[in-house]
Amino acid sequence: MSGRVEGKIAFVTGAARGQGRSHAVRLAEEGADVIAVDICGNIDTVTHYSLATDQDLQETVAQVEALGRRVVAVKADVRDLAGLQKAFDTGIEQFGHVDIVVANAGIISFGRSWELTAQQWQDMIDVDLTGVYNTAKVAIPSMIDIGRGGSILFTSSTAGLKGLRTMAHYVAAKHGVVGLMRTMANELGPYNIRVNSIHPGSVDTAMIHNSGMYGRMSPGESEPSRDSAIPGFLSCNTLPIPWVDPIDISSAVVFLGSDEARYITGVTFPVDAGLCVK
Repeated sequence: MSGRVEGKIAFVTGAARGQGRSHAVRLAEEGADVIAVDICGNIDTVTHYSLATDQDLQETVAQVEALGRRVVAVKADVRDLAGLQKAFDTGIEQFGHVDIVVANAGIISFGRSWELTAQQWQDMIDVDLTGVYNTAKVAIPSMIDIGRGGSILFTSSTAGLKGLRTMAHYVAAKHGVVGLMRTMANELGPYNIRVNSIHPGSVDTAMIHNSGMYGRMSPGESEPSRDSAIPGFLSCNTLPIPWVDPIDISSAVVFLGSDEARYITGVTFPVDAGLCVK
């Protein structure tokens, strides 16, 4: 029995760890080869956790190759359009085309809206919104030219569907992703290219397991920790869990990227343990 995305090529940003690695590996399990991109470096305004490393990206490569799939891994910053185009083109030289684009790279930081620094705001918009746009922009012309159709997936957030305190810049970027998705779905439909956004709630990665998020989830704690934050995470969800696993988001990526979802486009797809309905 062939995999659900057998013979397809996937382009995944933020692929060195967390959700991005999970997506790359899960797509490989289902038969895809992968172009994997990550910044492999820190951004100064992201102060509560470290971003991925070169070693993390190489671990993603090892896990994909262990499944017998091919992978091209390139260090690139989604804020740098020229650099991202070069990374994408490197993958296309190897594989010839791309079928699935997963604009997953993202960051988070915290602060009340009027107290955010100009650089916090700019970095967030540059990575979480412009970086998503850049990812689509570098891939779309070749997808149109090759004529195979395809699936473009934007990682938004539950913060792309509702307002959340101390995250105005993140919320604004993730809402912007939804508008971009809806417009591109209309523009690319005639080419049989589908565009959808995925909206995770809290996911068990470094993006929630850090002092900034723990403090947000356990206000009043002098030394917030994973344990002190769990009741806060639980209170956000309808289902009785504090967070979902990366594989839960990857399952949505595989479905929306596969021909099983061939008539699904322009959709906001939450995977959030019921956060948005609570």
